[in-house]
Amino acid sequence: MANLKLAKKIIDLREQKDMSQAELARRMNIDKSSMNKIENGSRKVSSEELLAFSTIFDVTTDYLLGKTNKKNSEPNDNAMLIAAHIEPDATEEDMAKILDYIEMVKKSKNK
Repeated sequence: MANLKLAKKIIDLREQKDMSQAELARRMNIDKSSMNKIENGSRKVSSEELLAFSTIFDVTTDYLLGKTNKKNSEPNDNAMLIAAHIEPDATEEDMAKILDYIEMVKKSKNK
């Protein structure tokens, strides 16, 4: 049996985004029946899928797994400084991408 808490969070987040199960399945690049199984708890979620859900819903994997109630991680001051230094004229979207990259590099070092 897959994690029912994770399934509930996926359903809640999908509904908050006013997204159909079929739309989420398409964005996840899986078929609708697989998405249905994930949401009813009869199919496990791979680590790649967990990351994709995290990206689509703009939440941390820790939030999806129930390790924290905080949906988004806040970048630390050093990361913000580095991001601003890389691209001083960056838009908010650019900054978010730079910060995501910084987080990815930090996580790859911890493996």
